[in-house]
Amino acid sequence: MLPYGRQSIAESDIEAVAEVLRGDWLTTGPAVGRFEAELARWTGGVPCVSVTSGTAALHVAYVAAEVRAGDEVVTSPLTFVATAAAAALLGARVVFADVQPDTGNLDPDAVAALVTPRTRVVTAVDYAGHPADYDELRAVADQAGAVLMADSAHSIGAAYKDRPVGALADLTTFSFFPTKTVTTAEGGAVAAADPERFRRAARFRNHGLVREPAEQRDPDVGGWHQEVHEFGLNYRLPDVLCALGVSQLRRLERFRERRSELVARYNALLRGVPGLTLPAQRAYVRPSWHLYPVRVRDGRRREVYERMRAAGIGVQVNYLPAYWHPVFEDLGYRRGLCPRAEAYYAEELSLPLFPDLTDAQQDRVAETLAAVLR
Repeated sequence: MLPYGRQSIAESDIEAVAEVLRGDWLTTGPAVGRFEAELARWTGGVPCVSVTSGTAALHVAYVAAEVRAGDEVVTSPLTFVATAAAAALLGARVVFADVQPDTGNLDPDAVAALVTPRTRVVTAVDYAGHPADYDELRAVADQAGAVLMADSAHSIGAAYKDRPVGALADLTTFSFFPTKTVTTAEGGAVAAADPERFRRAARFRNHGLVREPAEQRDPDVGGWHQEVHEFGLNYRLPDVLCALGVSQLRRLERFRERRSELVARYNALLRGVPGLTLPAQRAYVRPSWHLYPVRVRDGRRREVYERMRAAGIGVQVNYLPAYWHPVFEDLGYRRGLCPRAEAYYAEELSLPLFPDLTDAQQDRVAETLAAVLR
């Protein structure tokens, strides 16, 4: 089965991990700082806190934004459920706003119609690696007095109007799952320009521990002393995985370029295939394509999915609208809430896309898909 996504591991990655295994640090050591510094090179210098997963990054970012019970978080339903679940776990009411019909990204006008005095955070999702419309979303968030957050699990290395992802929102989260552009096996990060939000994020990922004597309530106990002022969790990304991340980040531009080449080839190979809509791209955006999401029209998505899988091509569907999950249905959310997101989901099919995909494999995908549709 040709997968829809997979990691790209080189000997340099293996050697980077082996070097840590031969050293003194496996958990929080020097590789963590190197990884966070290397990541900040891609966020325009915005400092980053590494964590154990993209989901952990969302949880940490919502804590850094001081989301509490009774707050509202406006976000897209066209995302993996964690974008909404992490806010709900903090007691927030998740408000789902509809998406743009071509990109699948959060529609700023839909957000503007839904913000209230209780809106604490507006969370955009860079669907498929195409950045959302951040200038318009910033205007909406600022008018509402809300924090603007970017779920950029798909879009590391992308840019919007010549500004890098990581520097577009107040808080940005990344994921380093194996199918993503850069991997640490499991892992994530939060970028935060505001020093106080960065401090909250860094503390929360380490149990909330306060080690700086100047900030402790009882600083004269001894050099071993540490305190917890607010609860946190252990979301620390270990040295061995950060070493892999540093090695991967040094190849990020090559990964991004190869994905862009493959997207251009798909566009050429599939242009004109009946019953198929190809992904959109704004002129002012440089995507970092994580997915190649086509739209299969005429109600044939399931048929095409099953026939492609039967042919050994691992297509995928991204995503079930978040509020369709039973956990949200049980909270009172109903289908029909975001018609454009639901229409997008009903047709969406992700084709294989990863840097090691060969031209011959891609030709096979395109030829098989065209044959099925014709």
